[in-house]
Amino acid sequence: MKKLKELIKRIFGKNFIHKVESYVFSGDLDKLAQIYNTDKFGRHMYTPIYTLYFRKIRRQKLKILEIGVGGYDNPTAGGASLKMWKRYFTKSNITAIDIYDKKKLEENRVKIFRGSQDDYNFLMDVNNTQGPFDIIIDDGSHINNHVINSFNYLFPILKKGGIYVVEDTETSYQEDMGGNSKQINNVDTTMNYFKNLVDAVNHKEFDNRIFKAVVDIEQVKSIHFYHNLIFIFKA
Repeated sequence: MKKLKELIKRIFGKNFIHKVESYVFSGDLDKLAQIYNTDKFGRHMYTPIYTLYFRKIRRQKLKILEIGVGGYDNPTAGGASLKMWKRYFTKSNITAIDIYDKKKLEENRVKIFRGSQDDYNFLMDVNNTQGPFDIIIDDGSHINNHVINSFNYLFPILKKGGIYVVEDTETSYQEDMGGNSKQINNVDTTMNYFKNLVDAVNHKEFDNRIFKAVVDIEQVKSIHFYHNLIFIFKA
């Protein structure tokens, strides 16, 4: 089988193999991540967790936003996970943002905008033209205050019943990213922001005024924590 695959690759090219495999394994998020070489599988074992929540809705017509394209300042590098999402969500439109120009990576059902995830006006413009979104995935700068600000800006305008995902929360413990591993309860880190938000799930039982300045806590249905990964579900 391996020799046959190599022969086909030599005759038709690597892109042909990827295209065929992506159709064959369109319902297997783990396999798609490997085909498109995204670190959401392997280095980070995110795709098995994503599958738990996304497999039942993958055939719906959704609007999905991913923060961060990858590839840094190379205009043709990155976009692996965008291809993965496009193939997995067969009827959905995928929108992405990045601080670098990644327009060359656009394709059918994939639209990319240049701007910062920390820029409120930019995010509102993207939402107004492409949203409102059913799923938002933050795989952007991973800088703690960027992650928190993006959530505060975007979660209120996420569709009802929507899913907001934050990846790579290990930066909560990295000082160069605004994290803190010495003071584990530092309120300015991503992990502590969302750990404190857990109380919002029980907002009916206590004085919830402290949350009103951040996010409408009545919108928080549940929060699920995994290794370096958080899912927030909107009521």
